[in-house]
Amino acid sequence: MSDLPWPQEVAALLLGRGLMLATAESCTGGLIAGACTDLAGSSLWFDRGFVTYSNAAKHDMLGVAPDLIERHGAVSEPVARAMASGALQRSAAQVSLAVTGVAGPGGGSADKPVGTVWFAWATGDQLRSERRQFEGDRSAVRAATVEHALRGVLALVAPASSH
Repeated sequence: MSDLPWPQEVAALLLGRGLMLATAESCTGGLIAGACTDLAGSSLWFDRGFVTYSNAAKHDMLGVAPDLIERHGAVSEPVARAMASGALQRSAAQVSLAVTGVAGPGGGSADKPVGTVWFAWATGDQLRSERRQFEGDRSAVRAATVEHALRGVLALVAPASSH
């Protein structure tokens, strides 16, 4: 994935601002952190990645309340937002991103079909979230999730005039 432009753009932006990134990943299983750390020198802007695939890991590592997961499901806006907030609180980063979704091929439902991903991005004073529906097999959904998550960091941190 290091041939994608997004990690390089995120690196340049965060380095230029003196900011560090933390990732909280469920459906991507560490692919976002992997794409970031494929770049030499990433320790200057990438603090850590949390791979919280299970609900217990979301609670233990990020402080996501079990009742939040029980009420809304792991693939939900409240859980994605709690993951992003928890990654900020439990790291030295000033920027975080979180992803939780249904990569497939199984696990989908009428409300959350395969390809459903919730994203959240956080800084000290901002918390944004959105739902996306991606097409394709497990690999395609996960690759699209990595790209969208990194593009979201650019949108959150970059000045509006640069887009």
